[in-house]
Amino acid sequence: MSLKEFKRSEISQIYYHRSGKRFLPDVFGGQLKELVEQVQRTEEKTEVLYLCIGSDRSTGDSLGPLVGYKLNQSGSWEIEVLGTLTRPVHAMNLNETIDYLNRYYRNHVIVAIDASVGRSEHVGYITLGRGGIKPGLGVSKNLKKVGDVFITGIIGSGGGLEPLMLQNTRLSLVMEIADCICEGIRFAGQVS
Repeated sequence: MSLKEFKRSEISQIYYHRSGKRFLPDVFGGQLKELVEQVQRTEEKTEVLYLCIGSDRSTGDSLGPLVGYKLNQSGSWEIEVLGTLTRPVHAMNLNETIDYLNRYYRNHVIVAIDASVGRSEHVGYITLGRGGIKPGLGVSKNLKKVGDVFITGIIGSGGGLEPLMLQNTRLSLVMEIADCICEGIRFAGQVS
C-alpha cells in the first residue's frame, strides 16, 4: 500500500518539543490547537476534554495527575479535565473511565496525557500528535487505546519502565515537563 492510499487521519504527525528553558509554548499551543481542530472537523466534535493518565503513587508515573491538578488550579479559564492528584486515572480504573467517556463525552475531542519512555536522547522531551495512546505499554500492561490527540512526556529510556525506575525518576524532571505542557495548553486556549 502506498502512502497516498492512507487516509489523512491514519497518518500521525508527531511533534517533539524540548521541555525547560527551550520550550516554545506558542509553537506547542499552535500545533495542539491545529490537531484538535482537525479532529473537530473530521469527527464533528465541538468540545475538548483533557484526560490526564497516571498514578500519584509513583514519581515517574505522576505526570498526568500533576498536569490535571495544575490545569484545575489555573482558574482563569474553563477547561474540562479528568485525572488529577486527588482523582487519578490509572490502570485500575482506565476501562471504567473509557466507558464513562464513551457514554458522557461523545462530543469531546479527548486529549490524552501520559508519561512515556523513549530513546535516552529524548528524555525530557514532550511529544504531541494525532491519535490515541495505550497507557501502561512501558510497563508491559495491555490496556485499551484512548484519545484523539496525545501528549506524552518522555521521563525515561529503554525497553520499559521497571518499578524501580519509576520510583527513581527525578521529580524535578516530571514537574518541568508538567509545567511546559500546562503552559502550552493554556496558550492553545488563547490562540485565535
